[in-house]
Amino acid sequence: MVNQIVDAINNVLWGEGQVLIFMLVGCGVWFTVRLGGVQLKHFIHMFALLRGSGNSTKEGISSFQALCTSLSARVGTGNLAGVAVAISLGGAGAIFWMWVIAFLGMATGFAESVLGQLYKVHDENGEFRGGPAYYIKQGLNKTWLAILFSLCLFLGYGFVFSAVQANTITDALNNAYDIPTHWSGVVIIALAALIVVGGFRGIARFAEWVVPFMGIGYVIAALLVTFLHISEVPELLMHIIRSAFGLEEAGAGALGAAIKNGIQRGLYSNEAGSGSVPHAAAAATPNPNHPVTQGYIQMLGVFLDTMILCTSTAFIILLAGGSAQDQMEGIRMTQDAMSWHVGSGGTDFVAAAICLFAFTSVVANYAYGESNLHMFKLDNRPGRAAYTVGYLAMIFWGSMAALPQVWALADMALGLMTVINIVAIIWLTPTIVSISKDYFAKHAKGEKPEYRRGDCEIQGTSEKGIW
Repeated sequence: MVNQIVDAINNVLWGEGQVLIFMLVGCGVWFTVRLGGVQLKHFIHMFALLRGSGNSTKEGISSFQALCTSLSARVGTGNLAGVAVAISLGGAGAIFWMWVIAFLGMATGFAESVLGQLYKVHDENGEFRGGPAYYIKQGLNKTWLAILFSLCLFLGYGFVFSAVQANTITDALNNAYDIPTHWSGVVIIALAALIVVGGFRGIARFAEWVVPFMGIGYVIAALLVTFLHISEVPELLMHIIRSAFGLEEAGAGALGAAIKNGIQRGLYSNEAGSGSVPHAAAAATPNPNHPVTQGYIQMLGVFLDTMILCTSTAFIILLAGGSAQDQMEGIRMTQDAMSWHVGSGGTDFVAAAICLFAFTSVVANYAYGESNLHMFKLDNRPGRAAYTVGYLAMIFWGSMAALPQVWALADMALGLMTVINIVAIIWLTPTIVSISKDYFAKHAKGEKPEYRRGDCEIQGTSEKGIW
């Protein structure tokens, strides 16, 4: 019964209804136009803001920690297993549509992160908290919609997504070393518990050290593989483009499969528009002191996640001859591809990579859920303890569950979150445009953009106004 309900909802969101595909593309186009092509116009500037982004305060984490925290949630199964699933179900053309949704998603990620920073509040410990539930409640004065989003986020990031990450870790270890999945699950639970006990700040410190190391290491490995097959790269790129428009595969459904799976897995990887990243953006102390700073920082996260890391996995798989298959292969397809390139050590490398990638997502997902405890007045010891127990239990369940079952539940939770968040940020467009133009104007004049309450006309009110 539950599986039938999940499948019915996913069919509306991702399948025949294709609600989310139209919403995501439309939202990306909308903000690309309304913000003047910010992802192209200010592409270099978003890198420049990394300078001086390492300073945190007692109220908030640093901008660099916020970027690493959001990347630790983004960079997980979507980058290794998700790309393999997209290719398995949609062919090489799915990668092109991943790129498209990432380009458009950069503008969407910019918009939602600006709101996350603008409408943040102090929690009971004096630390910054925010996210879609907060800007829906304060900016739109829709408390019921804020609560509905928080419930969807608890289902997704608080519970199901960590199960997905655990599922991929245990499957990779079982495939590489025949380690029983339940024992791997126990180890994941123990390590995660040690980190999440430190709360959002502890998770940010963990991400700050681990994410750059694992990201750079994985990209270097992908570059080495690419250089070994450099003569094949031009034809590979043409293969991706031809497949993206159904010019190679037989059957009328090839184009639709490429678009659907590319966009679906692209969103699952970079999370732009889903409403997850604004939680990390809200927790940061921006430098310069303007909410738009976090828009740039998190826009960079979308670029790094999909255009760099997902593309790395795609090249590893496609240069090994990977293509659309009858069965969703997940992480094993990536492991087999790496083994084809470098021998038996490839399976070990991918197993290690997915353990790091997915584990960082496991702990970052906890932080997003914890940020929303404040909405239910559960930001206290008993509330946090109950949430932690449920979170750890779902990790153990996910470590042994069937892959299609776990992915279906994750798709539903992510889809429902995304629908609510996109409606909210479109509704708050006047505020996003107003505050962004304030930053753009000051930056164009060579000034250091600083924001003060009253500088721009914003929607709603901030009951515990930080700005």
